[in-house]
Amino acid sequence: MQEELEELPGKARKKHLENKKFFAMLKKRPPKNLDYVMRELHEAEFENTDCLECANCCKTTGPLFTNMDIERIARHFRLKPSQFIAQYLKVDEENDYVLQQVPCAFLGADNYCSIYEVRPKACREFPHTDRKKFHQISHLTLKNVAICPAAYRIVEAMKQNMKL
Repeated sequence: MQEELEELPGKARKKHLENKKFFAMLKKRPPKNLDYVMRELHEAEFENTDCLECANCCKTTGPLFTNMDIERIARHFRLKPSQFIAQYLKVDEENDYVLQQVPCAFLGADNYCSIYEVRPKACREFPHTDRKKFHQISHLTLKNVAICPAAYRIVEAMKQNMKL
């Protein structure tokens, strides 16, 4: 897995222009069955992918925390939302709450998440490859293929499947 993670950014860079063109075409003319195809590709990939072997998303990026996430996680820790924010979060350039630092403070050495049951929505949905109206989040997917080996493989399978 470590070797795959080391190679992933370079592989994603090589495919970036190809992927960007593909997503531009997808955005112009999204197939009627796109959401169905994406869900199938996502489910097939995650039958063979164990995120606990990787956790690269938790090690290299941080999710956005919504107000609902903050309230839920603060309650889990028996903190006031303001205390949780002060201890773990900062406001980024887009005025969103994000982690103060990566890797994620809630990621254990065994790649388990200590707040898995109450984790942020962004974590629950990552890598977002099974979202409805998938063609609308291509900018996010272009970033995620450099972080998540499963997202990279899903996009490659999608290009083969759709042959646009």
